[in-house]
Amino acid sequence: MTQDLEGRVSQALQRSVVPEVRAFAERLASAADNAVAVLFYGSNLRTGSLEGVLDFYVLTEGPQVEKIWPRVSYHEWTFEGVPLRAKVATMALETFRAAAAGELLDTTIWARFVQPSGIAWQRDEAALGRVAAAVSGAARTAARLAVALGPETGTPEDYWRALFRATYAAEFRVEKAGREDSILSVNREHFDGLLPLALTADDIRFERLPTGTLRPQLSARDRSRTLDWWKRRQRLGKPYNVLRLLKASTTFEGAARYAAWKIERHTGVPVAITPWRERHPVLSAPGVLWHVWRAKKAMQRGTA
Repeated sequence: MTQDLEGRVSQALQRSVVPEVRAFAERLASAADNAVAVLFYGSNLRTGSLEGVLDFYVLTEGPQVEKIWPRVSYHEWTFEGVPLRAKVATMALETFRAAAAGELLDTTIWARFVQPSGIAWQRDEAALGRVAAAVSGAARTAARLAVALGPETGTPEDYWRALFRATYAAEFRVEKAGREDSILSVNREHFDGLLPLALTADDIRFERLPTGTLRPQLSARDRSRTLDWWKRRQRLGKPYNVLRLLKASTTFEGAARYAAWKIERHTGVPVAITPWRERHPVLSAPGVLWHVWRAKKAMQRGTA
C-alpha cells in the first residue's frame, strides 16, 4: 500500500507555484551545480505571496559534506522587477531521505515535511519519484509517532496535534500556544485522509469507528519501541538544534544581509551592510544593535 501514499505525495508535490518561485528555484539549482530537486515550503507556498522570505530546500546528488546539516544561506534577487528574498537550506538527497525515514537523530525533517511542500524545480522525472519516496517516508515516520503519542481512540487531528506538540517542545525554539491547531486548520485539505494512508503504508493496522475516529491497533511492544525511539531524539533535540544555531552563526551565507532586512522590517531602521559586517555578522551584532537603539530613540524624540 506504499504506492497509494507515494501517489498522493507525488501529486501534492506537483502543486502549482508562481513563476517567480520557479525562476528562483531554477537559479538556486544552477548555483548548486549538482542539484536533484528544489523543494518550496512554508506559508508562502499556501498563499502564493512573494512578501517576506521564501523558504527552499535544495537537495543534491552525492554524499553529505557537512556533518551538521543543512547548510543555510540567504539570497536576494530581482526577477522581472520583483524583489525576492529567500532562506535556503542545502543538503544531500540521501541524507534528507534517511532523516525523513527516522533513521537519523534529527527531528526537524520529517516533522517539517509531513506538512505541505512542493517541487519548484526538478532535474528530471526520476527526481520527482525519489523526492516523493523521501517525503512519503516523512509522513510514515510522523504517523507512526503520532499514534504512539496520541490517545487510544481519536480523530486524525487528535493524533497530529499530539505529534506537533511533542516535536515543537523538543526543539530549541519558541512557538505560540496552539501552534499545532493553526497548522492543521490552514492545511486542512493536505492532512485530510493522510494519517490512514501513512499508517497503512507503514503496516500499522487501525480500526475505523462509526464516530469517525480511529483506533490504532498498536501492540504494547510496538508502542514501547516507538516511544523509546522518540525519547532518544527528544533528549537530543535541543542540544542538536543549539549546535545548528552555533554553526549557522559562523557559516550562514548572507547572514548580515538577512539580519539587516529583518531589523529594518521590524524596526523601520535601515542597517548599512559594510564589507566588515558582511564578513563578521556575529562580531558586528553589538554595534548594529547600538545603532538601532540610538535610531529608535531619535525617532521617538522626533514624534514626541
